[in-house]
Amino acid sequence: MAEQGIKRFIGSIDQGTTSTRFLVFDQHGLPQASHQIEFKQSYPHPGWIEHDPYELVRSAETCIEEATKAFVAGGHSVSDIKAIGITNQRETTVVWDSETGEALHPAIVWSDTRAKKLVRKLKERGGASELQPLCGLPLSTYPSSVKLLWLLENVDAVRNAYDAGRLAFGTVDSWLLFRLNGGMKRNIHITDPTNASRTMFLNIHTLQYDDTLIEFFGLQRSKLKLPKIVPSSDPAEFGSLASGILEGVRITGCLGDQSSALVGQCAFSPGRAKNTYGTGCFLLCNTSTEPVISKYGLLTTVAYDFGQGRKPVYALEGSIAVAGSAVKFLQNNLKFISSSSEVSDLAETVKDSGGVVFVTAFSGLFAPYWIDDAKGTIFGITQHTQRGHIARAALEATCFQTKAIIDAMEKDSGHPLRELAVDGGMSNSEFCMQTQSSILGIPIDRPLMRETTALGAAIAAGFAVGVWQDFEELADLGREGRTVFTPKIGREEREAMVSRWEHAVSMCRGWIENHGVDAEEDG
Repeated sequence: MAEQGIKRFIGSIDQGTTSTRFLVFDQHGLPQASHQIEFKQSYPHPGWIEHDPYELVRSAETCIEEATKAFVAGGHSVSDIKAIGITNQRETTVVWDSETGEALHPAIVWSDTRAKKLVRKLKERGGASELQPLCGLPLSTYPSSVKLLWLLENVDAVRNAYDAGRLAFGTVDSWLLFRLNGGMKRNIHITDPTNASRTMFLNIHTLQYDDTLIEFFGLQRSKLKLPKIVPSSDPAEFGSLASGILEGVRITGCLGDQSSALVGQCAFSPGRAKNTYGTGCFLLCNTSTEPVISKYGLLTTVAYDFGQGRKPVYALEGSIAVAGSAVKFLQNNLKFISSSSEVSDLAETVKDSGGVVFVTAFSGLFAPYWIDDAKGTIFGITQHTQRGHIARAALEATCFQTKAIIDAMEKDSGHPLRELAVDGGMSNSEFCMQTQSSILGIPIDRPLMRETTALGAAIAAGFAVGVWQDFEELADLGREGRTVFTPKIGREEREAMVSRWEHAVSMCRGWIENHGVDAEEDG
């Protein structure tokens, strides 16, 4: 820990799916200043979601400026910020020209489903069944690899750069690090294992790029510039800010957002799990220093790699494509509410869902189902159905999918989960967290300080510069003021609710193939 009486602060860039934030944490893990900016979501066609790569960078730079000004206004000095960590939306794919540094296409967001037809073809390719044991991920529209393939097949500028050997590929962390370091001036092209493990190019056992994986996708290493992989916590490799109010401050930590939330929850022991309720919903469970390849529909991912002689730590993960975005759907599309914070009040205007089940398969269903031919479907509507029933069913959908993930996780690990730590926007809802506890039948543990994703990146950066030396120092971080929710329904009622949900899931399968052309495919 920092020397007695000397305050040391760590900055954290949290670049999410809908907004960017910059927070400044003290050595006790408490935020001292922050600034947040939402950025534009582009939907060129059904199922397509894009971000402007330059807007992502500008939003990060603005947040750094404004949060640091607030930090200084609070009586601190810029020099008190010793390092910066980055955490980012994973899988979202950015490509740029390695000679000019210019982006060649809007970023394709992790939940984008334009590559469905391509994925179906890949699944028929020889060797497809051998991928998951190597990289930890199943073939789906989710990982970065298929987004890159779609770009190569459909965007001339990307194909031309690839053929000329000047196509730089990266996830959002790589793009931010490249631009924040001054772009072509330093030409830093780098990533960490938590982000690289979401591409399907990384061997999950060696944590290096694997030619078998790259060649499966028909790619040539000589034509594609992949980012260098370094540990998530490193004092030098990630460079430093090239301009702005914090010019020269080192970037010393980098974690994909869901791994970062696991670190921010201080889930450093095997068996510890967290669920982040954001735009999507992501449940990770620490499985120690050996990867566990799931047999029940989960992903194997890197939890964190803090280097300095420490072994990398792995996790099993279940990903839900639609969580908070279902609330936005109720707000923006159906006009049920005027702000997201109103959804719980609406759900509580009725005593139960009235038999309504809302399968929020706007992007198909992710873990553990992996159904890409489903559409969002509402079952059980009657003349009795009110807005409150549909709102309640939308919140319950995330809780039911979380239950399915935990059931799969327990099968893979052989151990029941005793408690679930939570964070993210939807965790602010008392109703939603109580419902989650009742559906799971276990306690839900919610921290008072819920900026755990940003905190995780700050922890990674702090380890690299000596703010913290070992995990024991972090044992009490964020333990004060936690709220624990316990189940309020019995086993029989729980099982009946889960059974009805699973029946609804089975009925939404095959909707695209059986009922006409899928407008999402191939633009």
